Amino acid sequence: MAAVTYSRLRHLLRLSVRRTGPETNPGPLCSGQTRRCQRSVDSKALQERQKQQMARGLPKQKPITGVKRVLVVASGKGGVGKSTTAVNLALGLTANDPTKSVGLLDADIYGPSIPKLMNLKGNPELTDNNLMIPLTNYGIPCMSMGFLVDDVAPIVWRGLMVMSAIEKLLRQVDWGSLDYLVVDMPPGTGDVQLSITQNIPIAGAVIVSTPQDIALLDARRGAEMFKKVNVPVLGLVQNMSVFQCPNCNHQTHIFGSDGARQLADTLGVKLLGDIPLHLNIRETSDRGTPVVVSSPDSPEAEAYRKVASVVVQRLEEVST
Repeated sequence: MAAVTYSRLRHLLRLSVRRTGPETNPGPLCSGQTRRCQRSVDSKALQERQKQQMARGLPKQKPITGVKRVLVVASGKGGVGKSTTAVNLALGLTANDPTKSVGLLDADIYGPSIPKLMNLKGNPELTDNNLMIPLTNYGIPCMSMGFLVDDVAPIVWRGLMVMSAIEKLLRQVDWGSLDYLVVDMPPGTGDVQLSITQNIPIAGAVIVSTPQDIALLDARRGAEMFKKVNVPVLGLVQNMSVFQCPNCNHQTHIFGSDGARQLADTLGVKLLGDIPLHLNIRETSDRGTPVVVSSPDSPEAEAYRKVASVVVQRLEEVST
């Protein structure tokens, strides 16, 4: 009833203005225009104040001591080969240019994979300044929550403890001097991702996905998240792109074909490369001997090195 009455009143006011003319009774129309203009100005001012308050509330980004560039390897969901890609990307960077020093940070607090993939065990030692010294294998210094807990111990922590652990992994590690720090991010778009992107400057993000539609949906969410927090998306890696039978060499696209390529086109980013679904990648990963170092002449290792090369190329493009 109130809405009808208000609508009727507005109609009567418009009729009044038309009958009296703007010169004799300009009040209602001009007053309405003034109120609308004022509301528009107030709305813009409110949005500006909200942006300023949010900016003040965010932590200031502080570089990691000794690290020139941070690369994050992310995925919208688990099980798409993100950690395997992160490990072989780090090794591919050093294989392509041995003069570059590369480190690897496992930011997946609940499910750390780097210790297994890099065949590393033990607790980090401390420097005189109480900084953790990364464990090293294949020339890659690594840090992971997996070094600080038992292999089978579940990490049942609430958000604040996870954030505290991330802060320690970022700030209380003696990385020495690194050209690249590759960060294996946890799957999804949650607190850890936001905390890392807000606390340290990130040179670029690599999104890993299979060609499967359900994986691509989450990969797109991941890419959009990085765009929202102003992190350059270097491109997508299409993992498990094709399976080749070891007996007859017949190729089968188990998870679909070119899904990540189409998503890259949609997002306006580059497809960094295709990684095949190959038994050699799985076996070498399970043994802790990544394919880039254990089978450097294989087509699988070459695929990872090509991805690493394109990543460096994209870094130069986004930094200019």
